[in-house]
Amino acid sequence: MDPPAQVAEIYASSYRRLVVQLYAVTGDLGEAQEAVQEAFVRLLGDPRRAAALENPESWLRRVAVNVARTRHRRRRLFDTVLRRQGPPAVVPDLSPDHVMLMTALRRLPRAQRDAIALHYLADLPVEEVARTLDVSVGTVKSRLSRGRAALAGHLKEREPA
Repeated sequence: MDPPAQVAEIYASSYRRLVVQLYAVTGDLGEAQEAVQEAFVRLLGDPRRAAALENPESWLRRVAVNVARTRHRRRRLFDTVLRRQGPPAVVPDLSPDHVMLMTALRRLPRAQRDAIALHYLADLPVEEVARTLDVSVGTVKSRLSRGRAALAGHLKEREPA
């Protein structure tokens, strides 16, 4: 059996059981699901590993528990920092215009959305966007141009009459 098919078979037979087990560990269903999903993502990163494992479910459980523990520690650290610092002074505006812009951005193809978000929202120069996305400067410029045109069309559609 090829490795991706083997991982799919392990997923079908183990996912629910692992989620229930992690739910008991974390006390949070969403957290349990995310930890188990992360374990499967790691297995998919090296699908041949599944064939080498004597008990793939045990390995997945161990990875998921470690993921859940790490996330819990990070969340606790973040909560501690927030208590010391207090809430952020400025909370992003969720005005109707902002919501409309985010909705229109989600309708763009991923490559255009990434380029627009990095250039216009993160305020990165075109060259930095190209390095971040590992594409040429010309490709970024093209994506920005096409993305702006598509974004304008999406925003015009949503404009109140």
